Amino acid sequence: MKILVAVKRVIDHNVKIRVKADGSGVELANVKMAINPFDEIAVEEAVRLKEAGKATEVIAVSIGDATAQETLRSAMAIGADRAILVQRPTEMVLEPLDIARLLQKIVTKEQPDLILLGKQAIDDDCNQTGQMLSALLGCAQATFASQIVIEGERVQVTREIDGGLETLSMGFPAIVTTDLRLNEPRYATLPNIMKAKKKPLEIIDVATLDFSPLGQVKILNVAEPKKRTGQCTLFNDVSALVTELQAKEVI
Repeated sequence: MKILVAVKRVIDHNVKIRVKADGSGVELANVKMAINPFDEIAVEEAVRLKEAGKATEVIAVSIGDATAQETLRSAMAIGADRAILVQRPTEMVLEPLDIARLLQKIVTKEQPDLILLGKQAIDDDCNQTGQMLSALLGCAQATFASQIVIEGERVQVTREIDGGLETLSMGFPAIVTTDLRLNEPRYATLPNIMKAKKKPLEIIDVATLDFSPLGQVKILNVAEPKKRTGQCTLFNDVSALVTELQAKEVI
């Protein structure tokens, strides 16, 4: 079984985001970048499935400029066997549907049995690419996975919903988006980081894929959230709190 894992290069989750002065976006210059945490969980799960003998190959794929090679090397340091970079010009802006369309081309080329993605990227929080890719490919999907079990020619996915847990069983090919509770990604060891530098990384120029961005979404302005105003009030007991809330006609 072949597993394809999509990964995205984002600002490290420990970095404090700074908005550009002109409001056109967030500051990326001299900022530490990393693999999207949800995508890292997807890579870890794919590697675990391979280690359990359920998969034969794990392929990491990313869409970005040349700097995304570092992200793919990180995925290979975790355990991916090889990587594919769909390289685009830095100035090319892609929305989730554009990403799904490009991934569709890679899936058609590689023919994986299982496609794993993080449920969302922490920079735009769209939570759309996996679902859109499923629609484009016409294959089954399960989102927000907290457990993945391969049983013969089917994959069983436990996912979190508002009312509790839901378990789905799907045939291949299938798309699964990963949630936080699925696993805890391993730290890449120095030997594996060194090995990742020698693993094959294929670069595909987006210009060769007969692709053009849809341009349906335009960012008008990016601004920091408004700072909270006012002071908090401490109450000695619950009754005092209830009295205050009643006075303010909150309850």
